[in-house]
Amino acid sequence: MITLQGRTVAFLVAEEGTEQVELTRPWAAVEEAGGTPRLLSTGPGRIQAFHHLDRADQFAVDAVAGEETVDDYDALVLPGGVANPDRLRTDPQAVGFVRAFFEAGKPVAAICHGPWTLVEADVVRGRTMTSWPSLRTDLNNAGATWVDQELVVCEQGDNVLITSRKPDDLDAFDDALVTRFAKA
Repeated sequence: MITLQGRTVAFLVAEEGTEQVELTRPWAAVEEAGGTPRLLSTGPGRIQAFHHLDRADQFAVDAVAGEETVDDYDALVLPGGVANPDRLRTDPQAVGFVRAFFEAGKPVAAICHGPWTLVEADVVRGRTMTSWPSLRTDLNNAGATWVDQELVVCEQGDNVLITSRKPDDLDAFDDALVTRFAKA
């Protein structure tokens, strides 16, 4: 059995706009594997998740990205939702937090629109990845090779980068992130 026992995984989201299932399903996968997920955001309090364009549940924030260090985490997950990464990429502390995972060689997983934050952090150059189709041009322009696949596990850099396109890909995404986070 694959275990994440003793591993802490950061889930970084904006205060509003996260696609709820892209937060809750990977979160549950980390917990089921014995890991400790922690919710980080750009501000304290609670975040507002969404089901597409409709408000869904709120979730308590464990820590603010600018007040945390990558040293406290073993891996990073970037859920999607259109507004979530769009807001994250305008927050210098969130972008710096993401970039630090790549600089430290720690694994990162991003789904749907989540890779927008990776573009802003300038960490996709030379990487093969997937995303929601509307990010294709942004990723290609940032130096990535975009492919239309359910899952891409890219080891072409100093860390493992796991990407998927959409909620329908969550089974493969969750399996890959647990497996790869356990190896890191």
